[in-house]
Order: sequence, then C-alpha cells, then structure tokens
Amino acid sequence: MIGFSKLSRALAMLAAVVFMMVSTSNGVAHAQVGSEPAPVAGVAQAVDYLLGPGDKVRVTVYGEESLSGEFFVAGTGLMSLPLIGEIKVGGMTVGQFQTAVQDKLKDGYLKDPRVSAEVLTFRPFYILGEVEKPGTYPYTSGLTVLNAVATAGGFTYRADKKIVYIKRNGDASEVKGELKPSTLVSPGDTIRIGERFF
Repeated sequence: MIGFSKLSRALAMLAAVVFMMVSTSNGVAHAQVGSEPAPVAGVAQAVDYLLGPGDKVRVTVYGEESLSGEFFVAGTGLMSLPLIGEIKVGGMTVGQFQTAVQDKLKDGYLKDPRVSAEVLTFRPFYILGEVEKPGTYPYTSGLTVLNAVATAGGFTYRADKKIVYIKRNGDASEVKGELKPSTLVSPGDTIRIGERFF
C-alpha cells in the first residue's frame, strides 16, 4: 500500500508539472500571436532626421583620409568640406547628404567615391517656462518631454504637468498638446511648460 501511495503521489506531481508547462507555453504562444511589438519612435526619428544648423557630422570618404573628418552644419545650413567647398545640407536626410557628397566628388575629383556619414552631435533643444533651469540643452536620441524637464531640473511648484507647448524646429508657432510620457522631442525644438491655474 505504501509503495502504491508513493507512486500515485509521484504521478500526480508529474501531471501537475506537465499541466503547468503546457499552460505556460500556451500563454507565451498566445502573447506572441496576439500582441505586435510597438514601433520604436527613436529609430524612425533617426531614419527621417533632417540635418540642420548646429549638427556635427562625421564624414568618411573610403580610401581618402584627407577628405574625411568631423564637420559642423553652419547657421546658414551650409557645410564646408575639403575639395568640394560649401554644400547646402540643411533639410537633407543623412542618406541624401551622403549621395550629394558622392556626386560632388565624382564631378571631376574622384572616380568612384564611397561616402558614409553619421550625426555625432545633434543640435540642442530649448526649454522654458515652469521648469527650475530653463535654457539650452544637448539633444540625445529618443528624448521625451519628461526627460527634457528632468534635464532642466524638474517642474516648478506652479507648473501645469498635464499640458505642454512645443514649437518644432522650422515651424512658425507652437502647438499645445497633452503631456504624456511618450511625447518625443526633436533636435531644435522649443518646449514650454505653462503655469497651472488654481
């Protein structure tokens, strides 16, 4: 009787473990099928990023060290490069910029230039209003309004923590919106935190 009791307990435990494993794997499979991953806003932003004044860009011309280096976009949207001289880059994506530099180098300078470019330092963002330290701050990829507020020392006690005003770089006026943790900031944006009414 004792041997049979131990055997039946062992079988019951084994059945419970198998049931838990099947339930868990079904749950995982269901979660994978039922939920799509959320798009990563920072990646889309990096792909569509438009160059502008204040950006620092590393340009690499393969096999041509003297033509490679780190260059700034001037306030006029122009960048000065070796051999080419000044080129209008403001408003270009990084891909368009690479193509433009390759085309310029092909035009009488190099036979088959290969160029790569990456943004090293983005232009800053600006924050004003009801934050402890309003001012200009360096932009980092994936920056949100809440990160920007934290960089500026946090909200003042008068701050309206539900609304934010953002003037996008190049726009004439600011846009009022709900202050959500996911609200992204772009390089060159001006953020304003208003005062709450009691």
